Amino acid sequence: MRLRDKHGRFITDLRVSITDRCNYRCVYCRTGNEGAQYADLPMADYLRMVRVFVEQGIEKVRITGGEPLLRNGIVDFVKELSKLRTLDGQELDLAVTTNGHLLPELAEPLKRAGLKRVTVSMDAVDRDKFARITRVANGYDNVVAGIREAGRVGLAPVKVNCVLLRGFNEDQIVEFARFSREEKVIVRFIEFMPLEEDRVWSPNTVVTLDEIVHRMGEYRPLVEIGHAHSETARRYRFDDGVGEIGIIAPVSHPFCGHCSRIRITSDGKIRTCLFSVWDHDLHGLMRRGASDEDMAEFIRGVVEKKEERHHIGEPDFVPASRTMVHIGG
Repeated sequence: MRLRDKHGRFITDLRVSITDRCNYRCVYCRTGNEGAQYADLPMADYLRMVRVFVEQGIEKVRITGGEPLLRNGIVDFVKELSKLRTLDGQELDLAVTTNGHLLPELAEPLKRAGLKRVTVSMDAVDRDKFARITRVANGYDNVVAGIREAGRVGLAPVKVNCVLLRGFNEDQIVEFARFSREEKVIVRFIEFMPLEEDRVWSPNTVVTLDEIVHRMGEYRPLVEIGHAHSETARRYRFDDGVGEIGIIAPVSHPFCGHCSRIRITSDGKIRTCLFSVWDHDLHGLMRRGASDEDMAEFIRGVVEKKEERHHIGEPDFVPASRTMVHIGG
């Protein structure tokens, strides 16, 4: 039986964090200096958890972190995942979200192992601004090289995610439009959410979908294109057909009603929403000797209780129990 929550949504998209470590310290994300807070598990444990999820109807698996490319064994992990099949007998849609720093060396091995797509997090296309955001002096050239190498080996379409903060990097909107067209990648802007470590989010920091579209239109007209109900991004092409822009707008245009996602954290907890105030210890169940069917029953029970929506900006909003970097992007 396929995973379905009490709101009638089929859950087909699993995000699994394989490390809480990161080699960047982006100022809006990991604001402290304490680094990782949660343990990494053996890769075999992640593989078992994912396999049980796939047996319940998961079709897309995205590997996240922290920075997932830091984990030894990620290529073999992808190779094992690529052997799994959906309930319809199809290959999994396997993807990785990465900061791209290690991608120049790993793109080709990951592609050979069975990875389908890659998304690179990149919040500026200006070297100096990139260094200030990431607090890494030599990162920009590595990331651009990784994006190009991913495209070369066929991890396509390559997506580049940019989190926008007012007064911080909204001057990069048009620059990213040019980048999309020149590098032949899909650039996706993400509205800033209250998931950063220092908890200073306010509605005033959000650069909204409508504002992004307006600014893009001043550069070159956009034409909206269709997207699946469960897709998080509103999609646009430029009027001449060159370049694609996506906008993920959970604050100004929530898409909770079509959410098909669930997450596993690096320490093996299930999270049914980014903004959950609790999590569910699947790995603890494994450690106590649970069978696959025990795990599947536990998963079904957790999914059934998935939240209807988040409450960002509402008076009763309660911050998530973990910040983004400790959940998995």
